[in-house]
Amino acid sequence: MTPLGWLGIMRLGLVQTALGAIVVLTTSTINRVMVVELALPAMLPGALVALHYAVQVLRPRWGHGADIGGRLTPWIIGGMAMLALGGFGAALAVALMATMPVAGLLLSVLAFLGIGIGVGASGTSLLVLLSRRVADARRPAAATIVWVMMIMGFIVTAGTAGHFLDPFSMGRLVAVSAAVSLIAFIVSVLAVWGVEDTSPSAPAAGETAPAISFPEALREVWSEPHSRLFAIFIFLSMIAYSAQDLILEPFAGAVFGYTPGETTKLAGLQHGGVLAGMILVAIVSTLYGNRGPGTTRFWTVGGCIASAFALAGLVASALIGPEFPFRPNVFLLGVANGAFAAAAIGAMMRLVNAGNPERAGVRMGLWGAAQGIAFGAGGFLGALAADIARYLITSQVSAYATVFAAEGVLFVISAVLADRVARQAGQPARSRRSEPDLPDLALGRPAE
Repeated sequence: MTPLGWLGIMRLGLVQTALGAIVVLTTSTINRVMVVELALPAMLPGALVALHYAVQVLRPRWGHGADIGGRLTPWIIGGMAMLALGGFGAALAVALMATMPVAGLLLSVLAFLGIGIGVGASGTSLLVLLSRRVADARRPAAATIVWVMMIMGFIVTAGTAGHFLDPFSMGRLVAVSAAVSLIAFIVSVLAVWGVEDTSPSAPAAGETAPAISFPEALREVWSEPHSRLFAIFIFLSMIAYSAQDLILEPFAGAVFGYTPGETTKLAGLQHGGVLAGMILVAIVSTLYGNRGPGTTRFWTVGGCIASAFALAGLVASALIGPEFPFRPNVFLLGVANGAFAAAAIGAMMRLVNAGNPERAGVRMGLWGAAQGIAFGAGGFLGALAADIARYLITSQVSAYATVFAAEGVLFVISAVLADRVARQAGQPARSRRSEPDLPDLALGRPAE
C-alpha cells in the first residue's frame, strides 16, 4: 500500500487542528474568565493547566493499551471524546463557580484531568499512526504540517469563538465551548476514519501484540539504548525550549525598557520565527530527501546548536545593552527552536519502530510523557531559576543572563544526545537477523 500523500497527511493533521481548537479555549479564554470576570487568583487556572500537563506522565500506559489492542483508531477517537468532554466540562465548571465555587472547582479539576487524558491518548496514537502511514523522507515535513495545523486550530477558534462570545455571558461561554467541542470531535472522527484499515502495518484480526504487563513493556522499551537516550534528549531539550517562555518578556523590559505592548509584539516575533523554522525544515527535507541537509539528524542537532548560539546572543545583549540587535536575535532564536522542534517530532516518527514494533505505543508514550512534563515544568523552572539567580547575584540583568546561559548549555548537551541517539538507532536491528535493517537516523539511509 502506498504511503499517505500530502492530502492524506493534512487529513490526519485535522485531528491536531481539532485538538488545538479545544485546548485554546481552556488555556486562554477560560483562564481569562477565571481571573478577570470571577476575580479568582491567577494561580488557580495555572494549577489546572499544570494538572493537564502532569497527566501526560500516563502516556506510556495509554500507548501500551493501543499496543495490546492492536488498533490505534479507537484510542484517537476515544481520546478526542474525552478531550471534548473535558473542554465542555471546563466551561461548565467556570459558569458553576459564579454561584457554587466549591462544586465548580471540583468539576474543573475533573475537566482538566479529562483534557490531559484526552490530549495524551489521542496525540500518542496519532503520531504512531502517522509514523506507519508516512514515507520516511516526508516525516519532517509531516511533523511541520501537523504542528502548523494545530496552530491553525488555535487561530481559527480564537477568532471565531471570540466573535460569538460577545456580548459575554456565562451561558454564551458554555454554548460556544459545547459547539467547539462537538465540531472538533466530529472532524476528528471523519479525519481518522478508515485510515488505519488501509495501513500496510495495521495488524490483521487476531494478530495483536502479546499480552504482557505494562511494567514489563515499559522496562523493555527503557532497556533500549536509543529509546532511553531519546527520552532524556526530549526532556532536556524541551526544558531548555520552554524555560524562556516566562522570562524573555521581563528581560526585554528590564534591559531594553520595552513596554508591555512591545514585549507582546516581541513574543509574536519569536513565534513567527518558530513557524519559519518549521517551514524551513519541511521545505529543505522534502527537496533533499534523505541526503545531507534533508536528514532529521542534521536539523535536530543543528537546531539545538543554533538555539544555543541564539541564547548566547541574549547573554551578550545583557552585557552590551540597547546597541545589540536584540529583535533579530529573538527572531533567530525562534527559527532555531522551530527547526529543532519539527526535526525532533520527525525523529520520533522515524524511531518509534526502531525496536520491537509491538511496543511502538509505549515508546511513543514515553517520549510524549517526557515532552509534556518538560514543557509543563520548563516555564516554571526558568522563572524560578531567574528568581534564585537574582537573589544570589543581586543584579537583575545578570540573573537573566545566567539563566539564558544555562539554557544554552542544556541545548548543547541535547545536541550531543541527539547525535548519540542517531548513531545508536540502527544497533538493535543488527541483533535481530530475522528482521529487516532499520533506518539509520544518523545517515538518513538504510543501516548497513
